Amino acid sequence: MIEVAAAIIEDKLGRILIARRKEGKAQEGMWEFPGGKLEKDENIQECLRRELLEEMNIEIIPYESFGVNDHHYGSTYIRLFAYKATYVSGEITLIDHDDYRWVYRNELNKYKFAPADIKFVDMLDKEYRYDIDAKLK
Repeated sequence: MIEVAAAIIEDKLGRILIARRKEGKAQEGMWEFPGGKLEKDENIQECLRRELLEEMNIEIIPYESFGVNDHHYGSTYIRLFAYKATYVSGEITLIDHDDYRWVYRNELNKYKFAPADIKFVDMLDKEYRYDIDAKLK
């Protein structure tokens, strides 16, 4: 089993950062919440801060667990830990991705996500719908 962390990073406008896997990578062309593999003796928050700095040149503050998803990509079994995070600083520079977007929760379903991330897309959509319903009451 490979343990992987994904950051659900929000900016001040409430948009979420998504990134597209570049050609030659597993799940190439699919969108994901950025992150990476946990290293030995590293917790999820440390992993996300390291990965986002290495792969996108940005600083984040992970602040809340959002869930876990176990997924099989053929014979590869991953456990994906999602964490909500706040964008702090840095100009995005892409390493493992060929595109990125800041999107609102209600726009996430317009993108083709890597299968392991879909659970979190659905959860964010439910949060969005709940927030709208609460405002209408």
